[in-house]
Amino acid sequence: MTLLSKDVALGRNLGAQDSAKFSSNNSDLTRIMVFGTFDIVHPGHRDFFSQARKLAKKPFLIVSIARDKNVLRIKGRRPSKNQFERRILVQSAPEVDKAVVGGYRDHIPHILKESPQIIAIGYDQVAYVKGLKTLLASKGLKVRIVKLKAYKPHLYKTSIISKRQAASEKIKSAPSKSRR
Repeated sequence: MTLLSKDVALGRNLGAQDSAKFSSNNSDLTRIMVFGTFDIVHPGHRDFFSQARKLAKKPFLIVSIARDKNVLRIKGRRPSKNQFERRILVQSAPEVDKAVVGGYRDHIPHILKESPQIIAIGYDQVAYVKGLKTLLASKGLKVRIVKLKAYKPHLYKTSIISKRQAASEKIKSAPSKSRR
């Protein structure tokens, strides 16, 4: 990942020369888009990003971070970090070229704006997937959709990791027998 893409993630202003280098219209690169909440970036996410990059010889990976309100609607819980903190976290992953916050009311406009040639879907993603290819084609965007494989989901699933961390914290905060 370039310093320039980190500048974009942090909202820094870019000069005209830098903006030209960062142009999303670089025809040599295959634009691949993935989606997720990304409360943390664990080895399963890193594998997800790597699998997505392997779909093209010269990949440009765009990660769409779910908006807080959409996480609540889809998962029934609020994310542990807000959408902007999660975007910065994801942008710091070396596999990621660009991180964006997803659409506010509708997921289609921000996909159209990024114009991916490939959309890579996680093994467990179901929201927004049904009919996506047809819907995008009707808007003029032809895209290949690929479902990626799970990477040790019994270990690397944010909900599982969060439960393990909570249990560990509970044990640490419990009074020990030697202190009584």
